[in-house]
Amino acid sequence: MSESNLASASAQAPRGLWSSRLAFILAATGSAVGLGNIWKFPYITGENGGGAFVIVYLACIAVIGIPIMMAEVFIGRNGRHNPITSLRTVAERNLSSPLWRVSAIIGMLAAFVILSFYSVIGGWAAAYVGHSAMGDFSGQDAEVVGGIFGSLLASPGTLLFWHSVFMALVIVVVARGLKSGLERAVNILMPALFVLLLVAVGYATTTGHFGEAVKFLFRPDFAALSMNGVLIALGHAFFTLSLGMAIMMAYGSYLGRDVSIGRTAITVGFLDTAVALLAGLAIFPVVFANGLEAGAGPGLIFQTLPLAFGQMPLGSLFGTLFFILLVFAAWTSGISLLEPVTEWFEEKFSTSRVASAIVVGVACWALGIASILSLNEWSGFAPLGMFDKFAGKTIFDLLDFFTANIMLPLSGLLTALFVGWCVARETLQRDVVTGTGFTLWYSLLRFVTPVAVVIVFVYNLMA
Repeated sequence: MSESNLASASAQAPRGLWSSRLAFILAATGSAVGLGNIWKFPYITGENGGGAFVIVYLACIAVIGIPIMMAEVFIGRNGRHNPITSLRTVAERNLSSPLWRVSAIIGMLAAFVILSFYSVIGGWAAAYVGHSAMGDFSGQDAEVVGGIFGSLLASPGTLLFWHSVFMALVIVVVARGLKSGLERAVNILMPALFVLLLVAVGYATTTGHFGEAVKFLFRPDFAALSMNGVLIALGHAFFTLSLGMAIMMAYGSYLGRDVSIGRTAITVGFLDTAVALLAGLAIFPVVFANGLEAGAGPGLIFQTLPLAFGQMPLGSLFGTLFFILLVFAAWTSGISLLEPVTEWFEEKFSTSRVASAIVVGVACWALGIASILSLNEWSGFAPLGMFDKFAGKTIFDLLDFFTANIMLPLSGLLTALFVGWCVARETLQRDVVTGTGFTLWYSLLRFVTPVAVVIVFVYNLMA
């Protein structure tokens, strides 16, 4: 197809648009703000010394996260189709190989796989809303609280129920389309999430250890930060913004030409980081007030914090609000993970939005059953156990490893190389960012960002 025909096809394709720049920002922030901000960021900060880690993380957001986000949004807006077709269209307009669309293919596949087990974890949060509201953590010791989590993981039926509930919530929103589904959902969920988070921070100020948490998060101690911590910050900065999953390409395809990609991406990066820091301010005062370990690892949310809630005044109320917050964060991210594949399916097979969302969502739900069973019935099954690196890794572990450590960095790297080296500079100057900011972004995208992603990629494979 010639460049003129591609341009004509793109222009004629029916395409809804976000009603405003704010709508896109809320949607993109909703995608970026997820379990990674509220679950992972606090504990990896705790494990790596606090303030120094935060400074390095912020620098990595600027160097890796925002440049790639801008590149992905550019592809979506310029192509005006699903991620695969958009990338192919932009490549052919710039006389480059359509094979660059492999970046979008990898990203969409990664989003599909991630949602399959992300929904299982979202189900944990939903289950914990009920446990907290019923007062199951009140006055309990570590053994009882740990037993609640262990019982949840050991019950395939319970996990399947909550996995199904969570996936149904995601499918319902995506099936309703751009205006009635995505936009309406984020217009409600994102303000609610911020309010709940601020309430959580307000409660944390009453623990008597809020100042200690502020010092921990914002007073740098570089002696406590290892090179391993720097690489973790580098990797988390990449993953926290939902990069390498074709999400921003899909969302960008609904973005109007009058919206600045540069300013919008910076705003999303700022809001995503603000949520992560607010989550730390909500969690660490509770941790310190109860003499718990700041670097408690992944169990911080589902074992350590419920123990703390159970010992505190109004702990059941605060715990319930906290887990509702966690569900909202997971829900907005789940919506964004389902959108790229649904968008592709709808255009590829000319099916309705409702049918596309149901088919893709049910397929994703079915794959999630393997992750559920790997937590209990199949817990001793290690498909790649013949390799030392994967010894003892369940299906759940392997899906997490291959998406996070191979597929996302590879998709992000290909996107950075394609936009940085194959797209006409004049096109980028017109569509992405203007003025002195363009030179900085363009230089980062071409030289710094790819190197940083390769470092993350190699480190994760060798770790």
